[in-house]
Amino acid sequence: MTLTKPNNRHPIKHPDQRVGVFIDVQNMYYSAKNLHGKKVNFGNIVKEAVAGRRLIRAIAYVVSTESKEEQPFFEALYNLGIETREKDLKIYASGVRKADWDVGLAVDAIRLAPSLDAVVLVSGDGDYLPLVEYLQKSSGKVVEVAAFGETTARELLEEADSFLDLSGEQEKFLITDKRRLMK
Repeated sequence: MTLTKPNNRHPIKHPDQRVGVFIDVQNMYYSAKNLHGKKVNFGNIVKEAVAGRRLIRAIAYVVSTESKEEQPFFEALYNLGIETREKDLKIYASGVRKADWDVGLAVDAIRLAPSLDAVVLVSGDGDYLPLVEYLQKSSGKVVEVAAFGETTARELLEEADSFLDLSGEQEKFLITDKRRLMK
């Protein structure tokens, strides 16, 4: 369910609009897992986000581990027409594990902005607020956010031109993890 914002913006979506979709996979994965105990259906999210417009690029920002157990997932994204940008998981001496993609996603969105009319950010992370503001004010882009309402930063909700709450249609945007059912 797409919600229009109280900021009185009602972006028009038409078939000739060029759309870029930028997916913060870690943010979506952990939100879906923690809120609903399920996995994310990225194919349906991209389809809904594009909304009949011209998809220019859909990019998922992913983290790869030494074991490479996530490779089938990366291949599934590729088969859905979603490009992946991979970053290796870093494990520090303290045991902290890290692989943030915030800057990489932001750079790609800014770099691709001249060839887009609308940018869809698939993340509820408030760290993207400066990116949203830049794309709107400096580049004149429509910026839409798709995420789980319960875990989306309030500032992001307020600034985005529209918001797609993935929790509103769980049957469409979530997949039951069969391994969890077997336990």
